[in-house]
This record gives sequence, structure tokens and C-alpha cells, in this order.
Amino acid sequence: MPRGAVAVRGSRTRTASRATARPAGGTNSVPGATVTDEAVKRVWSIIKQHNIKVVDLKFNDLPGLWQHFSIPVEEVAQSAKEGIWVDGIGFDGSSIRGFQKIQESDMNLFVDPATAVLDPVCEAPTLSLICDIYDPLTKKAYTRDPRYIARKAEAYLKQTGIGDVSYWGPEPEFFIFDDIRFDSTENSSYYFVDSGEGDWNTGRDEKPNLGYKPRYKEGYFPVPPHDTFQDIRSEIMTKARAAGVPVEKHHHEVATAGQAEIDMRYSTLTKMADHLLMLKYVTKNVARKHGKVATYMPKPLFGDNGSGMHTHQSIAKGGSNIFFDKGGYALISQQCKWYIGGLLKHAPALLAFAAPTVNSYKRLVPGFEAPVNLAYSARNRSAICRIPVYVSYPKSKRVEFRAPDPSCNPYTTFAAMLMAGLDGIQNRIDPGQPVDENLYELPPERAPKQVPGSLTEVLDALERDHAFLLKGDVFTKDVIEVWLEYKRQEIDKIRLRPHPYEFYLYFDA
Repeated sequence: MPRGAVAVRGSRTRTASRATARPAGGTNSVPGATVTDEAVKRVWSIIKQHNIKVVDLKFNDLPGLWQHFSIPVEEVAQSAKEGIWVDGIGFDGSSIRGFQKIQESDMNLFVDPATAVLDPVCEAPTLSLICDIYDPLTKKAYTRDPRYIARKAEAYLKQTGIGDVSYWGPEPEFFIFDDIRFDSTENSSYYFVDSGEGDWNTGRDEKPNLGYKPRYKEGYFPVPPHDTFQDIRSEIMTKARAAGVPVEKHHHEVATAGQAEIDMRYSTLTKMADHLLMLKYVTKNVARKHGKVATYMPKPLFGDNGSGMHTHQSIAKGGSNIFFDKGGYALISQQCKWYIGGLLKHAPALLAFAAPTVNSYKRLVPGFEAPVNLAYSARNRSAICRIPVYVSYPKSKRVEFRAPDPSCNPYTTFAAMLMAGLDGIQNRIDPGQPVDENLYELPPERAPKQVPGSLTEVLDALERDHAFLLKGDVFTKDVIEVWLEYKRQEIDKIRLRPHPYEFYLYFDA
């Protein structure tokens, strides 16, 4: 039997942890998903409504990619007192990035019935369910489960008394390409990206070439025929909304060659991370259906804009937005300023989660539109923290942290940003004065500090500065340690390989 497989006996689902009853919760008084007969009945109503044949169980690895396996619908009990609802399903944690070692590989998945939706991608009628991860021996939630970290951050916010709930609105950007080829061996290394919409193809014989290819940095917002991806993005939006993702709008982004953005209506922290992974899942699969490929890689093209994920955030208490003050700068409160102070202070460490790849720092480059300046401002997009001023009603007031990119794991990234902001409020960290001038034109003596310029630097910053993440046991030492170890291995994998452009510069030495 393959690792992590489900053993079936008659009409019952058996797992490696059959004797393990569903845990009541983990540390920090954060319960797992509540599974009641009413919740299970809701799942079964979806199963019957859509004539479901397959149940797909999804969970998140530490870097941020959905993993899954599927079971026949007959293996799902109609009562909360048996089967997968009580026992969970075993899988091999040593085969998942950032999880267990081989000698401690057995792990359990427990279904969150509130996440049940008709899978928007699969051809066979499939029910999609997101799972939480538990240790079968301790009976506690797994500390490296990114979704658990997100739920602990939400619980910690309530414990502080600062607020009841946080709201999140990420703006993930991505590219849709026609072709991608890459390889790196002992004696060769290359990549090749192509797009019928790419400005580099204006002279290509396409039999016929119909032109209308967005010029570099001019992809925001021309209508078709310049924008050749309108219908594909609309299909992504429609499928995502059908799966419960609250998409608000979509559009072409600045770069040539199919850069896009799809925005969602704000939601709570864990739920928004769930939505973002579903959106990425739909985007990649709809693109593939059309013979194209979607990527959330931060910087796939040289000389044009990269893909970021500006992240809007706010906190409410008693139904009121604590970030709003009608007499404050840009209508923000003192608590919001302190929250910004926390983001600015901890930004280098935050980027270890929010911009977590070597490639991320080919986007975060000074002198361009990238948000590298450790400052805040209303409207100014060159500051790392922006206060949007489109509207002035109290519930809309928020801070936009502009450094993250969509290669991040949203569960850990949102949690880390919340913890930094809360640390700012708790310690009344002063963010200084806002800067409403062009930050790139300021003289050196007035220019703000900038974010680190490499993954190496931000990982070093996280190693020095992570006490704020450990509050409330939200992040644990083992999470920080395994993240540092995992990401530093990536650095070496790139550092040790000759770069193709080095041959252009140095081959004639």
C-alpha cells in the first residue's frame, strides 16, 4: 500500500490511527474544526445536491502548496460519530515539505466541514474539504500546520483584548504564459518563457501577427484586443466565486505578456488564506485548460514588473474598526499608527515569510515601483505601508502592507503580520512621520531605511528577531528553526550554480 493511503474494509474507512478519536483541540486553547451531526448533514446535502462521487481532502505544506488525496464518497460516514469525522485519516508526514522526519512520519488529517464546496476544477463530481493536521501520539494540533498557526494568531488577538477579529484583503498578481521551459544540469542552465501577448513578439511571424501586444510596463488597463486574457480571467472569477471565493474584480496588470490581478473581498485571517489557496488552484487549472500556464512566481521576466501581493489588514473590536479616527492622519487612529510601527520595525523578519524566495528579491529592488522603503503614507505606493484613501467610511480604514508576494504561504504570512502589528500596539512603537513625497527623490539624509535585499538577509533577520512571533505560542521554536533550515537550503542550491548571464560577462576572461 502506498504511503498515506486509506485502507478500506467494507463500508468503513480505516487509517493508521484508527484508535485515535478526534482531538478536542491543541495547545493555546484553539479547538480544531467543530464536527457535529448538523455540520455533517450540511456536507451530505452538498453531496446529494451535486451527485458527488469523490471527496478530495486538501491540506497545506509549510511552503504554501496545497496537497491532497481523494476517497470515494461511500467512505464518508453520514454521522459525526464515526469514520473520517472521528478517526481522521493517516498520511506520511515525512513526504511533505517542512514536516516530519522519517522516524516520526505518521500524521493525521481531520476534516473541517465548514470548508465543504463543490470542487471547481475536477471533471468527476468532487467535494473539496480542507483539513487540519494532528499528531496521532500527542493528540494535539501539529505545530507546523500552517492553518493551525493562522488559527492561533486569531485566538491570540482575542486574548490580547486589542480586538475581536482581524480582516485581510490580499491582491495576488500572477502571469499567464503560453510556454515555459527550464532546466539546470551540471553542464547547462536556462529558462525560456513565451507569450503571444509579449512585447518581444511584435516582430514574430505568427501567420498572421495581429499586433496589439502591451508594451513593457503598459499593461494597466487597456481593453481587448490588447488584453487577450479577459475571458480567461472571467472564467477564473466565475469558478472561484462558485467555490465560495469572494472575488471582487479582475484586471490586466502592468507587465506585458499576460500579467493579471484578481482581488477578493476582505475576510477573516484563516478564511482568507483558505480563499487564496482556492483562487490559486482555480487560476492554474483554468489556465491549463486553455493550453496556458499560470505562475505566481514573483519575478519571471527581466525588465518588467514583478508580481506582488499587497495585503490590506485591519482589526475590529465590538463591531468597530479600531484603525479609524476621523481626526487622524488619513483618518487612521493612534492604534493603527502603532500597528504600522510594528510592521516597520519587524519588516526584515516578516519578509522571511512574506517574500520567501531568492526570486522575491529580484522584485524588491530600489528605484522601481517595488515597495522597499520602510515608511508609511496615504496614497504613496513607494512606501511599504500605504493607507488607502479611496473612501472615507470607518469600516474601510486599513493599512496595506505592500512587500509580500504571492509565492508566500498566506497562513503563516498573515499570522506573522498580525503578530508584528499587535507587538506594535502593545509596545506603542512609533512609526515616525508619514512621508507623502516621492521617496525615490528624497536626498540621502531624509531617505528612509529600506528592506533587506536578499533572502539571506531576511532569514538572518528572522533568526535575530522572532520573539514577537512566539507570543501566545502562535509560532513555535520548531517552526522558526525548520523554516530557517529549509529556506537556507534553497539559497545554496542557487548560489552554487553558475548563472547563464555569467557566461556573457566572464567567459572571455
